[in-house]
Amino acid sequence: MLYLLPAQITAQGLSTVIPLYVLFLGGGIGEVAIVSALQNGAIAIGSLVWGKIIDRFHSKKLILVLSFFVVLICSLGMYFTSSVYILYGLVTILGFFMVARSPVTQLLVMESVQKNLWSWLFARTSIIGSLGMLTAMIIGTIGSFYFDLRPYFLICGVSSGIAMILSTTVKGDVIHIERSSIAHSLHGLRYSISNHHFVFPRIPEAYDFRHILMLFKGRVSNEIGIFYMASFFFYFGSNIYFTAWTPFLKSLKFSNSDVFLNYTIQTITMLLVFFIAPKIISIFGEERSTVLAHIPRILGVIIPGLAALFMIESLGFPITMTSACLMVIAFSIFSTSSSVIFFKSIPQGFEGKYLGVNSAVTGIGVFVGSLVTGELTKFSGYATMFFFSSAMLVVSLILYQAYFRYRLSHKIV
Repeated sequence: MLYLLPAQITAQGLSTVIPLYVLFLGGGIGEVAIVSALQNGAIAIGSLVWGKIIDRFHSKKLILVLSFFVVLICSLGMYFTSSVYILYGLVTILGFFMVARSPVTQLLVMESVQKNLWSWLFARTSIIGSLGMLTAMIIGTIGSFYFDLRPYFLICGVSSGIAMILSTTVKGDVIHIERSSIAHSLHGLRYSISNHHFVFPRIPEAYDFRHILMLFKGRVSNEIGIFYMASFFFYFGSNIYFTAWTPFLKSLKFSNSDVFLNYTIQTITMLLVFFIAPKIISIFGEERSTVLAHIPRILGVIIPGLAALFMIESLGFPITMTSACLMVIAFSIFSTSSSVIFFKSIPQGFEGKYLGVNSAVTGIGVFVGSLVTGELTKFSGYATMFFFSSAMLVVSLILYQAYFRYRLSHKIV
């Protein structure tokens, strides 16, 4: 697992510097939204393709080495390019290959230790990954004082190269676990949802979406359809916010170092809440925690919306820090509690179908959220965009409450 630290330094570093670089090259919120949509779409497709490759060939070491090598090449390509259009192609390739390490890591955890230690090792990988994110942001915060954005791509490339070398120490497989086994582990499922949100044990078919389609006909064939729609609006509304966040900070005249500092404090908050979230959920329960987690996230979106509406630029840093921290506090609780609820909702024997549909719905929400951000902000401004994002989160909250109410009313006593 030594490769996790440099791998996450690269992943978090690139996800932060790429929007900044788009703006540096003369792009705007529209171009940032396109980059985000392309990368998220490539991540969703990559999750499906790499999962199939892993299940068929079990070549985890080779996939890791290939993934980090391509990420290294893409990082170098971004360092040398001055074209936003070339950047579009690079981020698509980057998203497709970067996601390959996620399913490999999940299976390595499950194959490396006994089942009763999965929780411990998944928690350890999450902590290592978070430390990598924090390291990337600290490097960016300090480095931005002395250099422009281009050298940061070299740092990401070097970090990916180190991850590639460390991944060669991954031992040959003693046992082979299929990726669908992630659905049988709450800890594996939670790790997947907390990272890239996508788990495709098999390709969803049109019939698998019937629970959602029945909702549009005014009927509920299974309450899981309501859960899917709630997830869609949660990630749709959330990704509108996250796609616009870096351009919004730059519109407030934040320096590159200020942007990295914002993400640094956000990451520190996420690390702290990581240890508190399970205790909060144990006190309130999964259902109430899922509902309550929407409140700080909705507030986190409304706060910058009000700041943009009333043009409060003098309090830019405190406002944006409050917003960013509320967002990660909410997600730390939500990702854990909703994972538990979804895990309990999957009927035995149908894990692949339910996971595939949930990942598809989530992926569509993230992808469409990116596209909507650019057009909505260009025509209506940041205030309208943030208020629309918060409205989508309110819809998610209402749907989750409807899901819990419907499930309770049909529970067999």
